[in-house]
Amino acid sequence: MNARLVLALLALLALPGSAARAQDPAEPAGEEEDSVRIIGQRLSRLAGSAHAVDKTTLEALEQDDVHRVLGQVPGAYVREEDGFGLRPNIGLRGTSAERSAKITLMEDGVLLAPAPYAAPAAYFFPLMTRMTGVEVFKGPAAIAYGPNTVGGAVNLVTRSIPRGSRGEIDVATGRFGTDKLHLWWGHGDDRFGVLVEGVHLDSDGFKRLDGGGPTGFDKREAMVKLRYGSAPEAETWQRVELKLGYADEASHATYLGLTDADFADDPFRRYVASQRGRMSWWRTQAELTWRLELGAAFELRTTAYRHDFSRAWRKLNGIRGEPALRDLLAADEGRAAVSVAVLRGEQDSDPRSPLLIGTNDRRFFSQGLQTRGSWAVDRTGALRQTLRFGVRLHQDAIERDHDEAPFDMRGGTLLRAGPDEVATSNREEAMALALDVQDEIRLGEAVTLTPGVRAELIATRYEDALGDAGREHAYAVVLPGAGVVWALSPGWSLLAGVHRGFTPVSPRSGDLADPEDSVNYEAGGRYLGRASRLELIGFLSDYRNLLVPCTLSAGCAAADVGRQFNGGAVQIRGVELLASQALRVTAGLRLQVDAAWTLTLSALEGRFDDPILGAVAPGDALPYLPVHQGHLMLRAIGQAAELDVAVHGVGAVRDVAGQGAIPARERVDGHVVLDVAAHWQVTEAARLYGRIDNVLGAEYAVSRRPYGLRPGKPTQILIGFKHRFGGEQRED
Repeated sequence: MNARLVLALLALLALPGSAARAQDPAEPAGEEEDSVRIIGQRLSRLAGSAHAVDKTTLEALEQDDVHRVLGQVPGAYVREEDGFGLRPNIGLRGTSAERSAKITLMEDGVLLAPAPYAAPAAYFFPLMTRMTGVEVFKGPAAIAYGPNTVGGAVNLVTRSIPRGSRGEIDVATGRFGTDKLHLWWGHGDDRFGVLVEGVHLDSDGFKRLDGGGPTGFDKREAMVKLRYGSAPEAETWQRVELKLGYADEASHATYLGLTDADFADDPFRRYVASQRGRMSWWRTQAELTWRLELGAAFELRTTAYRHDFSRAWRKLNGIRGEPALRDLLAADEGRAAVSVAVLRGEQDSDPRSPLLIGTNDRRFFSQGLQTRGSWAVDRTGALRQTLRFGVRLHQDAIERDHDEAPFDMRGGTLLRAGPDEVATSNREEAMALALDVQDEIRLGEAVTLTPGVRAELIATRYEDALGDAGREHAYAVVLPGAGVVWALSPGWSLLAGVHRGFTPVSPRSGDLADPEDSVNYEAGGRYLGRASRLELIGFLSDYRNLLVPCTLSAGCAAADVGRQFNGGAVQIRGVELLASQALRVTAGLRLQVDAAWTLTLSALEGRFDDPILGAVAPGDALPYLPVHQGHLMLRAIGQAAELDVAVHGVGAVRDVAGQGAIPARERVDGHVVLDVAAHWQVTEAARLYGRIDNVLGAEYAVSRRPYGLRPGKPTQILIGFKHRFGGEQRED
């Protein structure tokens, strides 16, 4: 795809038109609200911290990386990996960010992870350019959207079918050979609707492979929506919607990082030992939703879904007979220095110690039937009551077939030295029945109580073709919670809540590990005004047992992948601050300031050795959990243009649990990154935009896991053009 040529041609078509008044990037008037929004308009009564990144903000940022989108949300922790957000690591309120496995990920209210119960690590994540909203919520509301209820949930909102006929083309090009083509078109009336959408995003990558070679990626996504419904005047209103999706990716990815010395010299270097690294995957999605409304008091939404995901990642696993790659890169002296020289291609490998390169081939499915409903029991008088409930029958599974082959390093090139051998062959499966109910009770205009409960009945099975004993396990858990919001005056309110947190145990661990179990508290205040928002919330997560998952991305040994370990008791406490203020400077200029800050402290209470946490002593802080992180965004919105400046800062983190000063070989330094975005409304339908990530060119590390230091993205420039056709544009 020659996106640069397409961009130039479309820009030439647009430039002769006169500049028009800036348009609101939100959905055009008449856009249907088919996509599921959890927070909606209930923020003033929501017992818990919630944040919605709307379409206006998403289009202002023009980000394809969810890490940068969630950086503005207090209480959300992200750890970069590839610099483009291909495989996000997201945590909420202190939960581990590792592969986003400890939070509930959803798209339009449906579980998103490849196998949310059996193997929740999110190796798939949709492109943000397709999304029209991102919702993050924490606190008692989390019990409605399991299975993971400790930290909270993230819901991605896809584009709704429009009313009338309209569509858009979005093309962009930038540094590192990055190209994007995004098209959508839809048509809808009172009864019928259709939407077709597709995205192609590719890049040459910003890392430099020793000896040359590709380090970029190519990613595609497509979605189709069809709906048919009752006439608007029908007494019993119904609608059926079919949503189909396909996505695939090919990326020259690696887990191999650098030694401290090599990182200081060139953080964007890649050792020649990673030249065979390649990830490829595809995913299909099918969802059929029936929506029923009986007047304004009762609504029911039932969805049957099936998601299939297949991925194969060929990568360097280690050197036969040598310590783990993580230890070799951390030591980089003595015998380890010889092995590191082999990784660099500076020295030939010993025939008795070949490099081991294998393909982790995994296949997932996730399917189920879920119903969510709301019933306004009483909407009159001083006491108003709305029941919200859900039932979900869910099944998912993962099949792992991993192989490994020896390779020799000869003259800076990897040469095969033997056949592939089976390294792992197992299957994990989970079946779960989940029920939840929340009762929103409004006592006059001042107090809203939200008691609720969630119940999970889970059965798992693990089978191993290489001799590991299989196991079956079944258990049930009841998760109560309650929140209260007290409106002190128009705009001002206090809130508090408590709920039980839970994360299921993997099928491989079965009864060998305990589910994650915690009691979570929060309390604070909130102000919601026409142009202002202020929120200050303190939280405490008191874990009876912290569940530590074993994944390759965390540096875990291949033989232990899929296992989980008991981390014992731990306390995570912190404070979240959110502030927003909009100002109208002149009739044609508005300013908006958004700020977020999170303080997080953690303390393990046990003494034990863990393959992920390390040697733990009482009082140790958790790894990869920054004490401080903050975000500041300044937006200047004019009649025909907008400028957005964002500053994001993260404090230093530990690679393993510990306390006191962080040893240099266990430390990932903090960093501050400045991003700038701007757009200009060329005509009523055409817009030019630009984005510069990491304007100051900060060079920083994001992780030492799994094997050595890895960098954040350097300065990237992207220039794009959008043209919307059909229908009228909403005025600001």
